Amino acid sequence: MEKLKGTKAAYWAGKLAVESEPNLTTAQLMLFNHDLKPVEPARRQWKARHFVNFWIADSFNINTWMISSANVADGASWWQAWICVWLGYSIAACFVCMTARIGAVYHISFPVVNRASFGIWGALWPVFNRAAMACIWYGVQAWIGGQCVQLMIRSIWNNWRDADASGGITNGIPGSGTNTVMFVSFFLFWAGSLPFIYPPVHKIRHLFTVKAYFVPTAGIAFFIWAVVRAKGLGPIVEQKATVSGSKLGWLMVRGIMSAIANFATLIVNSPDWTRFARKPSDAFLPQLLTIPIGFALTSFIGIIVSSACTVIFGVQIWNPLELLSLFLDEGGSAQRFGVFVIAAAFTLAQLGTNIAANSVSAGTDMTALAPRWISIRRGGYICALVGLVMCPWNLLATTNSFTTYLSAYSVFLSSIAGVMICDYYVVRKGYLQIRDLYSGKKTAPYYYTVGFHWRGYTAYIAGILINVVGFAGAIGRDVPIGAKRIYDLNFFAGFIVAGVTYWALCKLSPVPATSDTWMEVGDEITDISVAYRDSDTERYDEEVMHGGSGKVAEDDAMHSKNF
Repeated sequence: MEKLKGTKAAYWAGKLAVESEPNLTTAQLMLFNHDLKPVEPARRQWKARHFVNFWIADSFNINTWMISSANVADGASWWQAWICVWLGYSIAACFVCMTARIGAVYHISFPVVNRASFGIWGALWPVFNRAAMACIWYGVQAWIGGQCVQLMIRSIWNNWRDADASGGITNGIPGSGTNTVMFVSFFLFWAGSLPFIYPPVHKIRHLFTVKAYFVPTAGIAFFIWAVVRAKGLGPIVEQKATVSGSKLGWLMVRGIMSAIANFATLIVNSPDWTRFARKPSDAFLPQLLTIPIGFALTSFIGIIVSSACTVIFGVQIWNPLELLSLFLDEGGSAQRFGVFVIAAAFTLAQLGTNIAANSVSAGTDMTALAPRWISIRRGGYICALVGLVMCPWNLLATTNSFTTYLSAYSVFLSSIAGVMICDYYVVRKGYLQIRDLYSGKKTAPYYYTVGFHWRGYTAYIAGILINVVGFAGAIGRDVPIGAKRIYDLNFFAGFIVAGVTYWALCKLSPVPATSDTWMEVGDEITDISVAYRDSDTERYDEEVMHGGSGKVAEDDAMHSKNF
């Protein structure tokens, strides 16, 4: 293909508004629906403050609260574990901003962005992987939310607990893997979440605004309450590291990587949110700064509260829900009121996290998998249904290594991120032909070979293979120490190998629809249509590119863009 230069690309990109969606061909109907199309200006309502609220809200959840616990338990001091959190989430923020810019500039979602690097049909596999993982995580996070609801109810009615000698509710579902109290609590959280799936994505920002004010306030109150009761910060802040040298170094590396792995899903699908940004700058500094600050402060509160509870109860407890349960066991109306408010905050925290990281992501992905039938709203409800029927309590109860497997999933996502980022920033230099991302024509530039981009898949597999042996070691197999060290760097290893492999393959066998210079033309597009005529046959073809110079005459190039 002719590489476009100067303002010509911007001019023709701005011509995308001539035709209307009712003219879509059969090929496009399999690639397009309203929720997949680029976001028009009227729905670009996310401002800088909304991204700040989004990440403040997302940072306050049970997983973040406990993020430092593994490192402290393995022998690091509290401040060393906290440094890992700062570094890990600062690096994660950089990755998020890189993928977020694509959505903020072109206003397209992750499934559509992925078509440029994996092919029109090849993108479906990474999208399916992300959707499946979102459904699993939805169930897990909903189960944790159900535990929060159980504490809320128990703070009002103390018998809302499994039966014991002093009272409680008899388990009416023995052999199910859970009990009546926990299942009903989980179901109440699950059912209460359903109305929040209904609003369109550009309006759900108001939920995060409310959460950003209420939840951190409750967290700070919990922090003060624990410190006052302990009459100090507790022994964890005075605890020295019990490991040193290279062992401590690799422990901190794993701590940093666990923070990045916790963000792996949000790294690849950040365009799902940032496509609603008013302008790219709204999605840059607010995320770059708020992510490490928000997650580090939440982790710090978790460290100090856990340290204080060592004084109060004589045991070290990292799970805040277990700590709240011990407060309830002490009794007293003031204790119950405090537990109710804090548990309500955690319930809201889990709700926001589930909507942001799971239901919207799964819904957006499903629109690409079945665009004729599924919208983001319908996909969100399908995700919620899967989260219910998967019986998450069994998954958590029977798989001690569940978190290990979920963290290992970052290996697959790091390869996707490596290909996506290399494709946009290095190979294409910011240039995308939006309408062709919705084209099922065999001669379209993103169709590649039978709709699959072999370079993208080769790089994706290479990024996975570099971590496979180390992953086997993580689940208990005997593997060489070198493989373990590579796996300790799993996200970086997968990302770098996938990215470099993709770049090398594109150098050896160039791809169409690229630019010689940096050229983002998304700001030229205000009202995007992706319709094309069946007579539009003047397109760029991988076979044409391999058969010659990869260029066509200028007149032909302009005719093919006569939208």
